[in-house]
Amino acid sequence: MAMRPLVLAAMIGVASLAGVHAPEAQARTYVGVDVRVAPPPPRYERVRVRPGYVWAPGHWRWDGRRYYWIGGSYVPARRGYVYVAPRWNAYGPAWRFNEGHWRRR
Repeated sequence: MAMRPLVLAAMIGVASLAGVHAPEAQARTYVGVDVRVAPPPPRYERVRVRPGYVWAPGHWRWDGRRYYWIGGSYVPARRGYVYVAPRWNAYGPAWRFNEGHWRRR
């Protein structure tokens, strides 16, 4: 029984030290797949103005076999930034997806 508090204290100590070491942030690089099939045209989505929010439009995603639709959503606006919508770009004979992101004005 005397070992139980010691083991508990050791577990708490190790757990608290685990949060101390965090890997460094890394620059975002392209990770994905080039798709040889063009995406379908975007779907129409009705959007209402919502103060303090920006509309992130829906887009097609590739699951390895086919495209599927991800509906748009409102995201909180960021002062000094503009939202760049996700999109598919032609890349040689294939298509490459670029995630939506914030860009400084």
